[in-house]
Amino acid sequence: MSLPCPERTHRAIWIKHLYDARLHATMMRMDTISLFSDMEDANRKAVAPLAVRMRPRVLEDVVGQAGAVGEGSWLRAAIEADTLSSVILFGPAGTGKTSIAHVIAESTQAVFVEVSAVGGTVSDLRREIAAAEKRLTATGGRTILFVDEIHRFNRSQQDALLHAVEDRVVVLVGATTENPFFEVNSALLSRSRIVELQALSDADIGQLLDRALAEERGLAGAFALDDDARAAIVLLAGGDARSALSTLELAAQLAHSADDASGPAIITEQMVRTATPHRSLPYDKDKDMHYDIISAFIKSMRGSDPDAALYWLARMIDGGEDPKFIARRIFILAAEDVGNADPQALLIAEAAFRSAEVIGYPECQLILAQAATYMALAPKSNAACGIFTALQEVRQGPLRHVPDNLRDRHRPGSDDYGEYKYPHNYPGGWVEQQYLPDGVQRGSFWHAGERGWEAYRTDAIARDRADRQD
Repeated sequence: MSLPCPERTHRAIWIKHLYDARLHATMMRMDTISLFSDMEDANRKAVAPLAVRMRPRVLEDVVGQAGAVGEGSWLRAAIEADTLSSVILFGPAGTGKTSIAHVIAESTQAVFVEVSAVGGTVSDLRREIAAAEKRLTATGGRTILFVDEIHRFNRSQQDALLHAVEDRVVVLVGATTENPFFEVNSALLSRSRIVELQALSDADIGQLLDRALAEERGLAGAFALDDDARAAIVLLAGGDARSALSTLELAAQLAHSADDASGPAIITEQMVRTATPHRSLPYDKDKDMHYDIISAFIKSMRGSDPDAALYWLARMIDGGEDPKFIARRIFILAAEDVGNADPQALLIAEAAFRSAEVIGYPECQLILAQAATYMALAPKSNAACGIFTALQEVRQGPLRHVPDNLRDRHRPGSDDYGEYKYPHNYPGGWVEQQYLPDGVQRGSFWHAGERGWEAYRTDAIARDRADRQD
C-alpha cells in the first residue's frame, strides 16, 4: 500500500482549515444577521402602536368572536389542525380580521405571506403565486396568502388569484369590511368560505382595555383608568378594538405628562376626551351602511318621527354624505309619502334640494333638517303611487282607445266624435262625462288619503257632486 504524498496531505489539511474558517465566518455572519434581525424586531415593536403590540398571538387571545373562532367553529378547528382552506373574513373595522390572520401566521407550518390591496398590484400577486408554486413543487410546502382589504382589488386583480386558489397553490385568507357578495368576484367566493365577524360588545372592549393596561407588551401596569375614563373609551370606540386601544394610548401619553408621582398614572375622562374629542361612527358612502342609514332616514320621515329623522340625518352629515343625495331622497318622499295631503311639502323639498346645490355644507344642514322634520310632521298620503298601478295596466292590459268625446278636434271628421262637455260651462266647474277608456273603472288607480288637503278636497268634491245630482 502506498503512503499518501506529504504535499497532498498538507494541501488537504490546508483546504480543511480554509473550509472551517469560511464556515465559521459564515456562521458568524448568520449570528450577526440574526442578532441584528432580533434587534430590528425589538425596535419595531418598541415604536409600534399599542393596537399592533396587543394583537392576539393565539386563538385564546381573540376577544368577542365566539361564533367565528370559538370552540366548535370550523375556522378554529382548521387553524388548530393546520388544515385551513381559503377563507374570506368579513366584518366591521376593528373586529379582529387582521388579528385572526396573524394568529394563523403564528400557528401554521405553511409559509405565510401578505399582500396589501391598498398598494398591491397584479405583479405583486403573480410574484407571490409564482414563489408559492415553486415552493409547492420543490418541497411540497404550502403557502397562505393574506390579502387585507381584498375588496379594494379590482376585478382583474381578483381574477389573478382564481387559478392559484382553485389549484391550492395558495390558501387565500382575505379580509374585508365590505359585503363580499357585492365586492368580491363570485368565482373567488365559490372557492372560499365566508366567516362573518361581529362588532365587539362593551364588555369585549373593556376586556381588551384591561389586557392592554396590564400586559408587558402593552402599558405594563404604568397606567390605570378611572371609571368615567373607561366608560368614555368604550363609548368612543363603538365596538372597534383598534379605536379603543388607540384612544387609550393617546390618553396615556397625556396622563404620563401630567403625573410624575410614583405608582400608576391615572387616566381621567378629560384626558380621554382631549385625546379623542370626536367619535367617528362607521359610514360608507356607497355600500351597505349607506343604504341602511338612508333607508332608516326615509322610514323615519314616513313614520312621522322627527327625532329619528334628525338622528339619521346627523349620521349621514357626520359621515360626509353628499347633501344633494339627502335632498333628493327628501324630494322623492315629499311626493311618494306626503303627496297631496300637504302639497306644500313638495315646495319645501325643492327648496332643500336647491340649498344643497348652491349653499352646501355646513349651512345647508339646517335647511335639510327643516325639510326632514317638515316631512315627518306632515300628513301622509301615498295616493301618487297609483301611477305604478296605471303603468301596470298600460304595459300589461289590452290596447284601450281614447273615448271619442276626448279626442282631438283639429282634424277632418271630428264632428262625428261626440260632444265634449266643457266643465267650466257647468255649475261648480264639473260635469259628469267619460274620461277613462272603456274597460277601466273610476277608482282603479287613485285612492284618496284620509288626511290633510287631499282628504278635505276629496270630501268637498264628493259633496258638491252629490248636491248637483240631487
